[in-house]
Amino acid sequence: MADDKKKEPAKGAASGIDADKVRELNRLLAETGLDEIEYAGPDWRVRVVRRAAAPAPATAPAGKAADAVADHPGVVKSPMVGVAYTAPDPATPPFIRVGDQVAEGQTLLLIEAMKVFNPIKAPRAGKVARIFIASGTPVEYGEPLVLIE
Repeated sequence: MADDKKKEPAKGAASGIDADKVRELNRLLAETGLDEIEYAGPDWRVRVVRRAAAPAPATAPAGKAADAVADHPGVVKSPMVGVAYTAPDPATPPFIRVGDQVAEGQTLLLIEAMKVFNPIKAPRAGKVARIFIASGTPVEYGEPLVLIE
């Protein structure tokens, strides 16, 4: 088996995860422009998600930026505890991106709570200035999700 190095996990892979394969998937995300990719075998699954880079004005860490605008009139807060998703499924583009114009009542994201996907709608029209969460992020009640200016 000493000659069969292809079957060994990449150096530094603690739990049998092939770090080279994860890097390859990450490169594929960059090449295709996709936000996430999932790769599976018979008894394993790897999901790689790329966070969209925010423009310069929105570069503060999400927690601190969210705290700083918690009382802003355009902040959309989570109405429930759950997991937030920025798209209806991994193969679909996100509902919104920073810089998008949104209409009142437009779906901004989904929050899954108790296996039910709840649409979070824009309370007013405006421009998406910041998105404070990444897809698949657990959220708490009252946590800032999006800032609409």
